[in-house]
Amino acid sequence: MTRDRKNAGAGPSASPELIGAARSKLDALADKGAQERPKLARAAAFSPEERRAVYRAIHERRDVRSQFLPDPIADEVLLRLLQAAHAAPSVGLSQPWNFILVRDQAVRAQVRAAFEATNAEAAQMFAPGQRALYSALKLQGISEAPVSLCITCDRDRGGPVVLGRTHDLDTDLYSTVCAVQNLWLAARAEGVGVGWVSIFRPGDLAQILGLPERVVPVAWLCLGYVKDLYDGPELEARGWATRQPLQQMVFSDRWQGEPPDFVKTEG
Repeated sequence: MTRDRKNAGAGPSASPELIGAARSKLDALADKGAQERPKLARAAAFSPEERRAVYRAIHERRDVRSQFLPDPIADEVLLRLLQAAHAAPSVGLSQPWNFILVRDQAVRAQVRAAFEATNAEAAQMFAPGQRALYSALKLQGISEAPVSLCITCDRDRGGPVVLGRTHDLDTDLYSTVCAVQNLWLAARAEGVGVGWVSIFRPGDLAQILGLPERVVPVAWLCLGYVKDLYDGPELEARGWATRQPLQQMVFSDRWQGEPPDFVKTEG
């Protein structure tokens, strides 16, 4: 009786083969879980040389309009630029951008015509004293640059509710602009000039490129190699405007608050 009660419900013992298979399956699941968990990398500062390269790209980035060379941009370079843009931060990891590479001369001719019509209207919006200078500025390189790129924002990307976009719907547009800046800095490192053409009527680019209603064109960029760059913003070199000192842009704690001392002594 005692022996029967002790053995009741014990069932057959597992074979070594079954035990080994079970352990292998558990190990595989553990490995998969470890692979899927976010991995952390050490957040060490860059080396001095690497830091200098990053800051050089930032400070030497220019909006190029008239210095484009006819040399084509290799596909592998374009791929690196697009990868840099796609690595940008985005609200809720929604990645709302798309990239339309435009090489077709007929499409670019339509875009240039749209620019020319709007640019003529824009010139009339400035005071007479500025109008002549505005008309003398070259504000696009649509025909000269070997390739153009339209970066768009899909405003439905990520669904009706996107983490971080619940109360400010324009954060998807801000995310797309981060992709533009990423590409711009990478292009500077590659020796590729970038010019952002922004003087279009609302809807012109969407109509020419056949964009769905939910997709907004954020930036039309002209891309091409350049031999020379201005040592400062071109608009400053041509007398249109001057870069304001950082001290005027930094406040402490509130609007118009006194800038911190380390900014007061900057430069």
